[in-house]
Amino acid sequence: MRRAIAGMERHQVALCLAAIAVALVGGWLVPGSERLDVAIEPALVLLLFATFLGIPFRRLADGLRDRRFLAALALVNLVAAPVVAFALSRFVAADDALLVGVLLVLLAPCIDYVIVFAGAAGGSAAKLLSATPLLMAGQMLILPVCFTLFLGPRSLAMIDPAPFARAFLLMIALPLAAAGVVQLLAPRIRAVRAVERAGHAVMVPAMMLVLIAVIASQVRAIGGEIRSLWVVIPLFAAFAVAMSAAGACASRLLRLDAADGRAALFSGVTRNSLVVLPLALALPLPLAPLVVVTQTLVELVAMVLLVRLAPRILPARGADPRR
Repeated sequence: MRRAIAGMERHQVALCLAAIAVALVGGWLVPGSERLDVAIEPALVLLLFATFLGIPFRRLADGLRDRRFLAALALVNLVAAPVVAFALSRFVAADDALLVGVLLVLLAPCIDYVIVFAGAAGGSAAKLLSATPLLMAGQMLILPVCFTLFLGPRSLAMIDPAPFARAFLLMIALPLAAAGVVQLLAPRIRAVRAVERAGHAVMVPAMMLVLIAVIASQVRAIGGEIRSLWVVIPLFAAFAVAMSAAGACASRLLRLDAADGRAALFSGVTRNSLVVLPLALALPLPLAPLVVVTQTLVELVAMVLLVRLAPRILPARGADPRR
């Protein structure tokens, strides 16, 4: 069973990589591809609805009883990630757009495709899915706090809370509530059960649609600003390396098994770029959303590498780490 699940998740990873390739080539070669940005929000709402639909709300308490796993997630996402993000952001502190883009994307833990990649590496995808509401709540709390600490009074002048509130309601609260209602009614109403099945089936296509819309609509703009954006690429690569180390250390410190440790590692490395992109687009800083998309591209390369490396970093008990 585990091998079948791992094979399915690797198939999903391959589909996502194919979507990225199509988006890069199509976005660069097809005129007017930037107009695909209108599809970003609807596609995100669909993806997050499908993601939240996979959260076992009725058994959520069972998934949240593993205090060591939750402590590891908190340690990597709420302690290590802000420290690493702040240290790396000092390299672009003189440029507000780069600084805000870097902080915005690095402070928010991923809640969607991290589950697919963690599962493909043999991580505890189900536990990570159950922890999604806590990760969401954590990032909504930590973003304003860290922005105020790291940016000071400038954060109030740069960031209008209205677009942030709209994005939270539209892309978090609405699909989360809809998924909860569907799960509540599905056992009793056949039509709702059909919606639930369709929601599960649409997750990977929705993820592919989001990747295509985001990357294809922004790739030309990134190409036009590559001189400005070049500086953030090594920062995002350094973040992936540092958070891989932090995830591995947290796993060993809290004595997690290999599957839980790999899930914590992926949670620390993977950021919520697709969800924070609309927030970046709402800022009066045109370069900020391009920073977020650049992080997505760097991170996806890191994810593909980690699918192979995580089992070596955190091998199962008795396994040969060289395999």
